[in-house]
This record gives sequence, structure tokens and C-alpha cells, in this order.
Amino acid sequence: MLNLFARLQAYLGGLGVFARDSFSLFGQALYRLPALMKWPVRRAFLKQMYFTGIQSVGPVGSFGFLSGLIMVMQVSSLVGRNEILTLQVLIWTVVRELGPLLTAVVIVGRSSSAIASELAAMQVNGEIISLQRMGVSPRAYLIMPRALAMTVASLALTFYFQLVAIGTGMVVTAWHIDVSLAGEVRHFFEMLSYREIFAALLKSVLFGMLVSVVSCYHGLSVKRAMTEIPIAASRAVMQSLLAVFACDGLVTVLVF
Repeated sequence: MLNLFARLQAYLGGLGVFARDSFSLFGQALYRLPALMKWPVRRAFLKQMYFTGIQSVGPVGSFGFLSGLIMVMQVSSLVGRNEILTLQVLIWTVVRELGPLLTAVVIVGRSSSAIASELAAMQVNGEIISLQRMGVSPRAYLIMPRALAMTVASLALTFYFQLVAIGTGMVVTAWHIDVSLAGEVRHFFEMLSYREIFAALLKSVLFGMLVSVVSCYHGLSVKRAMTEIPIAASRAVMQSLLAVFACDGLVTVLVF
């Protein structure tokens, strides 16, 4: 029993240190936002936007299409031909939850391990120390562009996911129960509240911040061994998913 309490105490202590250092890393990146005016930093930001945002359009669109299709068919099989209830379920699931959450999962799968591995390799190879010796801030050149790009990409991809999923759901509903698509769109915006929109925006921004900070933190936490790189990538993915789901539950409780 004492051993169990000791392990629990050590785990909670490590979690506290991780949270403290992650918030510190995010604050340092936020403080260095003016460095985006410099072309090398801006180029790093644009490259990360291309990798995290543009190259994720295909997977996010596929997830959105399948989510909208499955959601409408499941609702129709349960409640029958009910246009209003189907639209309400789309708002509850796609706008509130699935949009930000599944987009974050795609970003974690594509970018979290990549960022952690890249920074870990630079740490092991001594590139970060070399940047510091040349007077270049790793926080401004490496961390801030990645954190900002992932946050912006998360916001844009969440909107894209919701657009595809809801559009697919409306088209399938109009075809399945023979209603007007224009009438569906009108009813949808009448039912959509500012609270749902605010929750979706808040979640997408927070998820992007969390995934970027956790990934960068684990990438920079390696020492000098190449064997630490896959461990850092694995930890970045797992803790990013944990942070995203915990944040999703917290925001849902606070907003709704």
C-alpha cells in the first residue's frame, strides 16, 4: 500500500512539473510573437502551416464526410424521418464535439510525433545548442512558429471538418427523407446558438495550443541519446491525446 501511494505521489509530482514547464514554454513562445516579422521565422511558420494545415485537408475531409454520413444514417434508423431532430443531433455532435475533437486527433496523428521527433533529433545532434551560440533563440525560431501554425491550422481545419460533415448530413437527409435542402439550411442556422459556436472556436484553439506545446516540450526534453527520440515521439502523441480529451471534457462542463 505504501509503495502504491509512493508511486501515485511520484506520478502526480511528475504531472505537476510537466504542466508547469509546458505552461512556461507556451508563455515564452507567446512572448516571442513579434519575431514573426522576421523572414526566417515567418518561413518556419509557413512550412508548419503547410504540413499541419494544407496536407491535412484530405484526411480531415474524409473524416468529415464519413462522420456526417454515419451520423445521419444512425439517427434516421433510430428516430425515423425527423428533419429537426437530425439537425439538432448534427449540432450537438459535429459542432460541439466531433468537429474540434476529430480534427485534433488527425493533427496529433500527423504532426505531434513529427514535431517531437524533429526537435528531439535537433537536440541530440546539438543543433539547438548551436543556434543558441549564434544568438538565435530556439523559442522564437523553433517553438513559436510551430505553436502558432498548429493553433491556426486547428481552427481552420475544425471549421472545414464541420462544413463537410454538416453539408454531407444535410444532403443525405434531404435525399433520404425527401425534404428541401434550402429549408434544412435555414432551419440549421435558426437552431444553431452562439454558445455552440463559441465552444467550437474555444476548443479548436485550445486543442491546437495544447498539442503544439506538448509536442515541443517532449521534443526538447531529450538528452543526448538517439534512442530517446522514439520515446519522446510516443509520449508526445499519448499525452497530446490525453490533454485534448481532458480539455474537451473541461470546456464542455464549463460551457454547457
